[in-house]
Amino acid sequence: MFYVRFWGVRGSLPVPGPTTAEIGGNTTCIEVRAGNELLIFDAGSGARALGLSLLGEMPLVARMFFTHFHWDHIQGFPFFAPAFIKGNRFDLFGARKLSSTISETLSGQMNFPNFPVSLEEMAAQMNFHDLHEGEAVACGDAVITNAQLNHPGGCFGYRVDFAGHSVVVATDTEHYSCVDPKLRDLADSADVLIYDTMYTPDEYIGTENTPPRCGWGHSTWEEGIRLVREANAKKLVLFHHDPDHDDAFVRKMEAEARAVYPDTVAAHEGLVIKIA
Repeated sequence: MFYVRFWGVRGSLPVPGPTTAEIGGNTTCIEVRAGNELLIFDAGSGARALGLSLLGEMPLVARMFFTHFHWDHIQGFPFFAPAFIKGNRFDLFGARKLSSTISETLSGQMNFPNFPVSLEEMAAQMNFHDLHEGEAVACGDAVITNAQLNHPGGCFGYRVDFAGHSVVVATDTEHYSCVDPKLRDLADSADVLIYDTMYTPDEYIGTENTPPRCGWGHSTWEEGIRLVREANAKKLVLFHHDPDHDDAFVRKMEAEARAVYPDTVAAHEGLVIKIA
């Protein structure tokens, strides 16, 4: 068993409402099951629904990997119910920043006056691990590796290898004039590439009515296709949707991308992709 389930697919901030009900309005949270291993990538607002779904599986042992610590990737952590229950165990991984460790960063958003409950009051066992670029983590028969992406403040992309198959999570990254060699290597021959396609090509360059987004740390579906082809990967998943893009807009982007690269899908909440 090797599959991916999406619980949050937005960037920047949650956007609930009737115009986003199909794609979903929650920010980044991805569940990966690799055999008996539960792997969680980021804890945006989608982590709340994931946590509720896991209450029937306790006691839980899971690994949580953070791409980076911008708020839309951690804001659901204080609402992740299994973290409050004794007997559950979580290993949390992410890049250490010069100013703080993972535990200090997660604790900071829960300190007064931001939140009424502190990190220390979460009853589950939590083990924090600072990752170096390129470091491999073995989780049962799965191996998780990382690479540094192009995003303000830094961001890790992750690759999960299991049973001869692989999935890559590459959210919050901006393309260069050439394909990023680190990301190309990370995505080499991957079965599934989940890629930051926050902007359309026109939005990225800028139009009369919109400012250019160059340097904002995000990419386009055109560059996702460029990467998936050069990396000889397979399925491309459009991800980290702009909060201003409603359901119709995301589906239009998906159709435009599919016309160029048919094995493309726009991530939506509840989407499950079976890898093996």
